[in-house]
Amino acid sequence: MDAALWVVRLPPHDPRTTPLSVVDMHTGGEPLRIVHAGCPEVAGPTLLAKRRYMRHHLDYVRRRLVFEPHGHRDMYGAVLVPSELPDAHLGVLFLNNEGYSSMCGHAVLALGRFAIDFGLVPAPPDGTQEAQVNIHCPCGLVTAFVACEGGRSRGPVRFHSVPAFVLAADLTVDVPGHGKVVLDIAYGGAFYAFVSAEKLGLDVCSAKTRDLVEAASTVTEAVKAQFKIKHPESEDLSFLYGTILTDGKDAYSEEPTTNICVFADEQVDRSPTGSGVTARIALQYHKGLLQLDQTRTFQSSATGSVFTGRAVREGKCGDFKAVIVEVAGQAHYTGTAILTVEDDDPLRDGFLLK
Repeated sequence: MDAALWVVRLPPHDPRTTPLSVVDMHTGGEPLRIVHAGCPEVAGPTLLAKRRYMRHHLDYVRRRLVFEPHGHRDMYGAVLVPSELPDAHLGVLFLNNEGYSSMCGHAVLALGRFAIDFGLVPAPPDGTQEAQVNIHCPCGLVTAFVACEGGRSRGPVRFHSVPAFVLAADLTVDVPGHGKVVLDIAYGGAFYAFVSAEKLGLDVCSAKTRDLVEAASTVTEAVKAQFKIKHPESEDLSFLYGTILTDGKDAYSEEPTTNICVFADEQVDRSPTGSGVTARIALQYHKGLLQLDQTRTFQSSATGSVFTGRAVREGKCGDFKAVIVEVAGQAHYTGTAILTVEDDDPLRDGFLLK
């Protein structure tokens, strides 16, 4: 069959529902499904208002994009929207199996490439090695730097985060089945609890993923029940996104340190987690284990993929001392699709299996 004919010819579908045109990518194994066209207008004067509007009025888009049969429980999505910030090239809303996150580093790394290759940001002239892409995320403005060659993106992407800080260090939480556990809570565009898997009787490098997920989810629920998460500047950002289990190797080393992130509704990040790396760098800097411009390598226990991170300068977030963190990784394209539904399909809005 002619490839061009296959792309433009749609199967029977509900004519009242605009098909969603998507581009699929992954960063370190973690998927990203970008809505290129077909999403209804997301109303609101600010990006956070748009996030609230989409949650209340357009959640069926998230379900059709992320849930089965179009997706799966670990699918991740991005809807591009206009930004009210004059310096932003684009705004983005992040979608997961539970709802709408405030930051996603693996998505920013992928969107940097997408913005260049799909004409949202002009490709730099020949001889320029990087293009700058300013992405307005719900947590704030994040700057991506995209390696380019011959008018297109080609290689690693790095980004500079919003101010990242430690909300609570050495916090004792009563975790069912594990007793009192000492952990940390840090922010890298989203809030995470950090704990060495060893404290939960697990090896993050060799334990079964199911066991790591159950342990991390138990920690998340315990923290939510016993500690109030509050962002100093926005109530919209005041929630615990998930728990990151680490190998406990927080002191600076040139060797990789391994972690796994379990977020939203027991969703497992296949990558080292960009916003998690941001928060973990802030945590290590806060504890005096890392200096400015010292680069660390973070490895995913799920896939072995790696990101690098370093604190590039100090900053503030409200009254919290913070750091701006640079995270770098590689994103790849995996395909395109046009998602349709039929009007008599009882599962048109998706479902999830546990």
